[in-house]
Amino acid sequence: MGDWQNFDNRAVVGRALRLRREIDEFEGRWPTPAAREDILPTFSWTQLERQLVDLAATPAQADMARHLVSATRKLAPFKPSEMVLREILCLTWVLLDENFKPEPQEGSAEMI
Repeated sequence: MGDWQNFDNRAVVGRALRLRREIDEFEGRWPTPAAREDILPTFSWTQLERQLVDLAATPAQADMARHLVSATRKLAPFKPSEMVLREILCLTWVLLDENFKPEPQEGSAEMI
């Protein structure tokens, strides 16, 4: 196995271990309730994205919503549902914040 493959494997394992620590810390702070509670209505990732895009304070934040929902969706199967809910609430806060200005990416027209 080449050096790059070893590096890639270590990076993947490192990310997985960090995610596991985040989940363990979250579950330690917010244990799953023993009793069954009322469940929220279900909705799709597409519906969530559509609503966040519509609620976003600026066009740039609306564009960001698509990427943030995608990233959240990819890791959601590995996390407790309440942890995913918390992330969605944080995304909403960022997207509704009219004062939030993402840093321009290197080489973008905004940096000129």
